[in-house]
Amino acid sequence: MRDLPLIALYAAAGAAVAGAAGALVLAAVRRRSVAVSLAVLIAVTVGALLAGTLSVAWAMFLSAHDLAVVVTVGVVGALAATVTALLLGRWVIGAHRALERSARALGEGGSFSPPTGPMPAELAALARQFADTNAKLAASRERERALESSRRELVAWISHDLRSPLAGLRAMAEALEDGIAEDPARYHRQIRGEVERLSSMVGDLFELSRIQAGSLALAPTRMSVYDLISDAIAGADALARERGVLLADHGVEPVPVEVDGKEMSRVLANLLVNAIRHTPADGTVAVSAGRRAGSVVLSVTDGCGGIPAEDLPRVFDTGWRGTDARTPPAGAGLGLAIVRGIVEAHAGRTGVRNVPGGCRFEVILPAAGSGG
Repeated sequence: MRDLPLIALYAAAGAAVAGAAGALVLAAVRRRSVAVSLAVLIAVTVGALLAGTLSVAWAMFLSAHDLAVVVTVGVVGALAATVTALLLGRWVIGAHRALERSARALGEGGSFSPPTGPMPAELAALARQFADTNAKLAASRERERALESSRRELVAWISHDLRSPLAGLRAMAEALEDGIAEDPARYHRQIRGEVERLSSMVGDLFELSRIQAGSLALAPTRMSVYDLISDAIAGADALARERGVLLADHGVEPVPVEVDGKEMSRVLANLLVNAIRHTPADGTVAVSAGRRAGSVVLSVTDGCGGIPAEDLPRVFDTGWRGTDARTPPAGAGLGLAIVRGIVEAHAGRTGVRNVPGGCRFEVILPAAGSGG
């Protein structure tokens, strides 16, 4: 037993020499295949074992026969370990190449299909990350296509909406200039009305461009939802009376929110005007607000008769105006897109769903002090 420390010392010295040589080789092949690294690692392990054994044999004067037995066992073990390492390396390389082909397809604009064969846990985790990235890219491409489609529709509708009033303005201006207008005062009123409509359209475009550019500056203050809705109803009351629509309060709780009062008033005004224009005479537009799971939900329910299910996901898209029956005469499909942009700038979200007889538009905002 007293020889054990000496044996350990000689074995450590031999293993250290083999280990140092192996470290140099590993450093030289670190950019090569993982199979090469595994083979070198096995060679270092077996080499350290043999070096330690030979050192002890030399120090302890073992017989040649005993030494040959030990070396033979070590060499056989080295061959078995090397073959195993090469097979393992080949499997890892095969899985890596399959994953590389799938990733290359993703990079070339296609879709990612995870390799079907078994892979090491690290490569399997990487494949899952690629699959998640592929799903996000697909969703992003879909949003981009929808946005591009909305932009094309917006350009077409804006061009149409501008052409008609400009043609009317030109005709009325020429009639006034030539002195053939039978009622110049009426022409002046019509011109003023068309100019105000065009000005409103340009204002909506400017507001939407600020929202989409991320330059909408908010000045949030703590206020009551009750006050916001009361002011919005007062502002829309004249339009409701003109169209014979009743504005009803269906339960507005005085819950606090931290919002930009001016921008949120615009949100409510756009929702109310949209609801009033699509509600027939003698119909009702109902407004409500209250808490829901740490949020404040403002809703406007109209009597439009409902929106086709396939159109519901597009209601807040830029330029969407739905069917001709739902197209307001003075609208350009920007009001609801502005609503969504302002609400999202407040860390909130919008929604719409059909209810008996109409639609319910919802604005969900973080409650004051909830931290979003």
